[in-house]
Amino acid sequence: MLVLDENLPAGQRRLLRRWRIRFRIVGVEIARIGIADENLLPLLRSLPNPTLFSLDRDFYRADWMHSSYCLVWLNVADERAAEFIRRFLKHPRFCTQAQRMGVVARIYGDGVSYWQTGQRSSKSISW
Repeated sequence: MLVLDENLPAGQRRLLRRWRIRFRIVGVEIARIGIADENLLPLLRSLPNPTLFSLDRDFYRADWMHSSYCLVWLNVADERAAEFIRRFLKHPRFCTQAQRMGVVARIYGDGVSYWQTGQRSSKSISW
């Protein structure tokens, strides 16, 4: 299940829908609008294998890693969020739900930095 934080622009959500990428939105279909980041984590653990995409850098924290979800900080321009979500979902390292679980990632122009449960240090990969 893909979950988009409420801070993703509507135009980017429309683009994802046009590409037939299905998702749910925080504050609309999941949780209430304005839910605090730390209060969203228990909710994510109750969902079936969610991957949360956010423009909020607060989600890029190794101490928020959990094996039952994936957190992704989109460290890109707001108007390019959909492009990088699609790029992340097609990357061989992250293309399946199972591969994403336990990951906290930061997406940026040149690639992805991430932590994964069971590993001591962060890794970086390029596109």
